[in-house]
Amino acid sequence: MADAEKRALNEEELQELVAASDSGARNVPGTLGKVIATVALLWSVFQVLLASPIGLKVLPGDMINNARQIHLAFAIFLSAMSYPLFKSASKTSVPWYDWILGLGGAFLAMYGYVFYEKIVANGGLADASDAYFALAGLAFLFIAAYRTLGPVMVVLAIVFLAYVFFGSSEVVPDSIRWAGASLRKAMSHMWITTEGVFGIALNVSTQFVFLFVLFGALLDKAGAGNFFIKMAFGALGPLRGGPAKAAVVGSAATGLISGSSIANVVTTGTFTIPLMKRVGFSAEKAGSVEVASSVNGQIMPPVMGAAAFLMVEYVGISYFEVIKHAFVPAIISYIALVYIVHLEAVKNNMPTIGNKVVSLWRTIMGMFLFFAGFGALCYATQFPVRLITSAVPEGSGWVLAVLLGVIYVALIKLAADADELEADDPNAEVVELPDVAKLWKAGLYYLMPIIVLVYFLMIERKSPGLSAFWATFLLFFILLTQKPLKALFRGESNAAQKVKEGVVDLVEGMIDGARNMIGIGLATATAGIIVGTVSLTGIGQVMADFVEFLSGGNLILMLLFVAILSLILGMGLPTTANYIVVSSLMVSVVVELGAQSGLIVPLIAVHLFVFYFGIMADVTPPVGLASFAAAAVSGGDAIRTGFTAFFYSLRTVALPFVFIFNTDLLLIDVTLVQGIIVFVIATIGILVFTAATMGFYITRSRIWETAALLLVAFTLFRPGFFMDMIQSPYHDIAPTAVEEALDEAPAGSQLRVVVTGPDFDTLEEKELHLALIVPEQEGGAARLDALGLMLMPEGETMVMDEPMFGTDLSDKLASFDFYGDEPVRLTAVQAPADQLPKELMFIPALLLLGLVTVLQRGRAASSRELKGELA
Repeated sequence: MADAEKRALNEEELQELVAASDSGARNVPGTLGKVIATVALLWSVFQVLLASPIGLKVLPGDMINNARQIHLAFAIFLSAMSYPLFKSASKTSVPWYDWILGLGGAFLAMYGYVFYEKIVANGGLADASDAYFALAGLAFLFIAAYRTLGPVMVVLAIVFLAYVFFGSSEVVPDSIRWAGASLRKAMSHMWITTEGVFGIALNVSTQFVFLFVLFGALLDKAGAGNFFIKMAFGALGPLRGGPAKAAVVGSAATGLISGSSIANVVTTGTFTIPLMKRVGFSAEKAGSVEVASSVNGQIMPPVMGAAAFLMVEYVGISYFEVIKHAFVPAIISYIALVYIVHLEAVKNNMPTIGNKVVSLWRTIMGMFLFFAGFGALCYATQFPVRLITSAVPEGSGWVLAVLLGVIYVALIKLAADADELEADDPNAEVVELPDVAKLWKAGLYYLMPIIVLVYFLMIERKSPGLSAFWATFLLFFILLTQKPLKALFRGESNAAQKVKEGVVDLVEGMIDGARNMIGIGLATATAGIIVGTVSLTGIGQVMADFVEFLSGGNLILMLLFVAILSLILGMGLPTTANYIVVSSLMVSVVVELGAQSGLIVPLIAVHLFVFYFGIMADVTPPVGLASFAAAAVSGGDAIRTGFTAFFYSLRTVALPFVFIFNTDLLLIDVTLVQGIIVFVIATIGILVFTAATMGFYITRSRIWETAALLLVAFTLFRPGFFMDMIQSPYHDIAPTAVEEALDEAPAGSQLRVVVTGPDFDTLEEKELHLALIVPEQEGGAARLDALGLMLMPEGETMVMDEPMFGTDLSDKLASFDFYGDEPVRLTAVQAPADQLPKELMFIPALLLLGLVTVLQRGRAASSRELKGELA
């Protein structure tokens, strides 16, 4: 243990670790350092103006149209200034070659902006000189990505780019060979158009992600991170295993701010890990708790490591819908992690910290009431806002601004009456836990920008960029005024000095936000090469064939292989790039192979499936970056920390399989009452699953009890599995009667059909399962037309013609050959049958859980009596 302790890094080394990962290990002093900081500040100012309502008036139109190019130019230049290219390179000065790489890379990123008219004159395609400039641009981008993100992302991009150029070679196997592309065509696709580097991913980084990262940096600069951690420790610290529980809750809060699992580990871990070790957690287990909770911050709405904004673009649904669907899995995953550390503490009879005695259930209810109250406050905000906007339609904005200012000043007055928040020393001989009753006053005003953000996103349903702008604008005001106002209320005479400190905090926060964006900007640009390769070459179909070959058509095996491939593809990548890569390659695999096997899943469920497994790469050895960061803090073994963290994250591994088969968990097509039931049952299910995997419920579980708990969890998560065995959810209809079935079906209901016919490429016969949503039109024939279906009965066979162009079915059935010798046929039709509610299966599951509870309670009571007698 002593040897392990010696390996723990000190505070300065830990900050260097975070800087090297997130904002750059080079810190240049003097005038040059100020110049670099000014460039970072200008980037933040540009992005804030771009997102602001006055952006169209202040910024030139061509600058707005080419914002992606400007965004990438800033990222490449600051990467060269902030990240040494070699380990031996200076960390306090910028070598000559970095100036060439920084300025040259920035120019090449701006190539489309500078030569915009020439490119338009060429029809948006590259000529010979454009192609060479684009190739140089890719080289400079790769160097910037290598120094910032490491080799994994670059190697992956180069492999895909090599496939673009050499995928037509005879040495490439026939199964993955494609027609190939010339240098001009490839470079047009990758650098000149918006299909590659400057595609959707970089646009999302430009329009949305920057503002959220800046918001997090400013909120942290204001002191919110320290406040959240202190509140978590004040509330949960006195409980058994309290430091670990506080780590989970604190990491959930700071995960919303940082958006980086490594920064999250170090920020909260420097305080939580030593305290966890103090109450009995080993170095590896303490690090694992921090890793599991920090990585879970990446699946937590509203930011989800910036993946939420990408899902909006890729799935084609609103931001509100993405957050709604991601909410329940993320929340119950955190609840389960709190339960894991509780079971670890109970199993090992760990002591508590401090002399304060608190009730577990009172603490749980208190936290529930706090979060419920926060949600209710966000929801209730709309009523006074609507009242004011209806009463004063012209000047409502000013009235609301003044009202917000009054509330802010009142909360600052409340904070001024409390002690200033100071960072605690986790290694102190006597640890004094914060008193929540006194502490809450000191940082209540930190919730204001978060409420503004949630209000605009979820109630007003404004764009993520505009919502983040208004929340960030409020933070500007808070950073500038919080210190002088507190000084004024405390009767201090240094208000002018505090104003200066506020300005410095704001400028530093904006510089930090820009530096934190370097990696994300480069990751989204580099990942664009992989997306561009998929769209140019059709390699997604190759991945589908590969997974189908490995799984042998078995649905569960297919999902397992997709999960493993997502895990492998995500290794060593930051969350944003991770999601772009795995979604580009794996989503179509699940959709296509699932449909062939009869599994019809909403697209958002598939995106969340691959995203969950992609981020698990941050945990999993041998590359798990967050595990290495936690081991640096704890002094434990990084590989053992990673494996323990993976074990703690089993619920995050199980949940994607659950919501693929039971989309109720994603709140898809459920009412408010059903949603509440789903949340309650899912919470019970995840806790039961956690108890089963930990081998401990009320006392140590016997093997049959563990099996029973797993059966209970499975039933609660997937009640339809057993109900479908009792009663089929669909009844068969003759394919020739599909028009009558559509006529009788209520609008909005679902018919399931199987289409069989020759594949367009191979001419081999294949099947495709489809779900048809019954249109609003009256009559079976009108509904067939609305769907685009063109059917011709031939005896008992229903032959299909190619669906009408522009309909959903024309895209879904594009892989069939409608003009060959063998016709495409409708071979099966199923309509929903009257079935008992699947929720009835909860009754036997809960009864079985009750039986295990009674048996374990009896054993636990006997064990306590025996210990009493021995004592």
